[in-house]
Amino acid sequence: MNPTKHTLPITRLYTGADGGSHFENIEVELDDHGNIGHLSAPRPATSLIFRHTDGDYRYDWHNAPQRQYIVILEGGLEIEVGDGTRRVFTAGDIVLAEDVEGQGHISRALDGKPRKSIFITI
Repeated sequence: MNPTKHTLPITRLYTGADGGSHFENIEVELDDHGNIGHLSAPRPATSLIFRHTDGDYRYDWHNAPQRQYIVILEGGLEIEVGDGTRRVFTAGDIVLAEDVEGQGHISRALDGKPRKSIFITI
């Protein structure tokens, strides 16, 4: 019997050697813990921040203030990096923001709707 391998997709936002922000798809491995489901290994965290942004939210070029996971609970977010690449994140998506230096990125509300999210600083 070969058990199904479970993973959780995360989009990493990081600063490359060129000083620009870039996207990378990563996956967190989840191990089978029987009746309680599949769990990742524990990850360190320093704080948890709840956030609400309005539908007209637009934050021009900026860096992540610290390394942090962003978990979208409701609504959506579009992030643009220096080469013009844009990605859309909606409820259930996770972003690992690590571009704490360099050019940074632009964040925008999606479809003019408010967003609820959780920031988990690391």
